[in-house]
Amino acid sequence: MSAKGPWGGPPGEEPAPRRSYHHGGLKDALIEAARALIERSGPGGFSLTEAARIVGVTPAAPYRHFSDRDALMGEVAKRGFDLFTARLAGAWEGGRPDADTALARMGRAYLDFARTEPGYYRSMFTNAPEPGSCPDPAAGRAFATIELAAAATLRARGRTDLGGRSLALEIWALSHGVATLMLGGYLPAGPDSDPAALLQRAAGALVEAAVRSAGPR
Repeated sequence: MSAKGPWGGPPGEEPAPRRSYHHGGLKDALIEAARALIERSGPGGFSLTEAARIVGVTPAAPYRHFSDRDALMGEVAKRGFDLFTARLAGAWEGGRPDADTALARMGRAYLDFARTEPGYYRSMFTNAPEPGSCPDPAAGRAFATIELAAAATLRARGRTDLGGRSLALEIWALSHGVATLMLGGYLPAGPDSDPAALLQRAAGALVEAAVRSAGPR
């Protein structure tokens, strides 16, 4: 079976233009076009005009749904965070069979998402909110999932979960760093630099440090 690109055809081949859409179909098609363009060329590699051309509509058509390029990027990021949160929650699986196993599984899901959904992942961490502004609710839900896992991991070790937020921030920063190095090809070859194993070892060290500093339950 031959490989397929993001539009169902051979890699690098763009879809045939579509001229009619059911209600809401144009918005979804533009979001998918932007996601594919970001995957192929990075966050700076698309415009509303380019997305419209791929979808097969006039350059003015995207403005029915998006005020500008950043608005379209923001919608791609939101959908990415929604999918990301679902993947993390599914990997956590209520902390079964135990918190350490579930946390390691969540770490692998984090890296798998970055690897398999680079268009979404790059968009999610490109449109950063202005300093002091409220974070995107979709990003907040993703962090809440990590925080839940961090707090449960501390409780499982007989410590208060009050340090869960700090631990969650550290784990997210660590995970993002490993994912970024992985996507950029900056991790050297060898068993010590396997992304999932590297993340698990480093996250384990963060957990141990948090356990030492947290108060008893």
